[in-house]
Amino acid sequence: MPGSVPLALGLDTVGLQVPWYFRCPISLELMQDPVTVATGQTYDRASIESWVATGNTTCPVTRAPLADFTLIPNHTLRRLIQEWCVAHRSLGVERIPTPKQPADPDLIRSLIAQGPALPVLRKLRALARESDKNRLVMATHETRAALVEMAFGGSAEEAQAEAMAVLALVGMGEAEAVDVVGREERVTRLGKVLGSQGTTLEAKVNAGAVVEAAAAVSGAEARVVLGAADGVIEGLVALVDEKANARAVRIGIRGLFALCLAKENRQRAVSAGAASALARRVAEGGCAGELERALAAVERLSRTEGGREAVVSGAGGGAAVVIALVRAMSGRAAEHAAGALVAVVGGSEGLQLEAVRAGAMSQLLMMVQGGCSERAKRKAQHLLKLLRSAWPTTDSMANSADFLQPY
Repeated sequence: MPGSVPLALGLDTVGLQVPWYFRCPISLELMQDPVTVATGQTYDRASIESWVATGNTTCPVTRAPLADFTLIPNHTLRRLIQEWCVAHRSLGVERIPTPKQPADPDLIRSLIAQGPALPVLRKLRALARESDKNRLVMATHETRAALVEMAFGGSAEEAQAEAMAVLALVGMGEAEAVDVVGREERVTRLGKVLGSQGTTLEAKVNAGAVVEAAAAVSGAEARVVLGAADGVIEGLVALVDEKANARAVRIGIRGLFALCLAKENRQRAVSAGAASALARRVAEGGCAGELERALAAVERLSRTEGGREAVVSGAGGGAAVVIALVRAMSGRAAEHAAGALVAVVGGSEGLQLEAVRAGAMSQLLMMVQGGCSERAKRKAQHLLKLLRSAWPTTDSMANSADFLQPY
């Protein structure tokens, strides 16, 4: 709406006094979704959820312990706030929307109880897609265990695929992951879905999400079992190589990262083309928001036999991957970028020179001086020593000697 006032900026700044009882006691902003806690105090949902999520167990206003963390929507207050917004529309105030409430847990239980019928599973999938709150309501052991049975049980193939799609959205806990990885036929099915030429991309992405979820919450032994299954790693590599599906790329990267935490999977991953595919994504800047995991996997794989060569060739040449790794050293993934760079440029004077030309020295000095972890600093110091011969002798080189000493 032209000339409207963003509520988050504070309406008092435009000469409009917001009634104090419309303000959240935590944020002091106009409440969008007022909810009442066990003590009878009302807060904006986002603010009180954040308060509780950070470990607080008391009411912010009364400081009384919260007997439970149930949030009851205050519909009366919300309607009053909406009416106030409408009354001041001429001043540019936007009416707050009516929030969509999370799915009723009783509804979820009722749907699950109906078994693997396609209409039921499609309803569950629609609810899971709708919001994070719905997925949280659905993320109980009972619901996830039932979905595992439907996805891998004796249901019709279409119903199994639909249950797998819901499971991919809701995720798995350790108990459900054990139930999947502990059954050979279930792991085999995941490999067949991921590796089959006749499977739709959507089905492969969903199977990949289930693999990633199981690997993320399981121990090394479970990761080895998943990685050893025919089609699993190969299918994840194919997802990373997808050209126009960001979710597929994201799931592929996350899955390979999780599986490559187990050393036993790394050689197979290199042979399946994982190092090349991940290096291409890093060089092209197409990691779908998963750069840190992609670089962590590249670092591990580049230290595996044949991995360094695959990383260099996969990115279309050593220079491209070196430049991408140097650029990545300025962000959250700096430690893994530095570690991968050590493996990639080691033994190659030409690539060491490329790293220096790309600005690696200044990035590494910043890592050593900055607030990186001790492990990241050690990798940066190692790389500084490695690149020293490729750095033209200057006063700044002499002055940097202190940074090359081990901490």
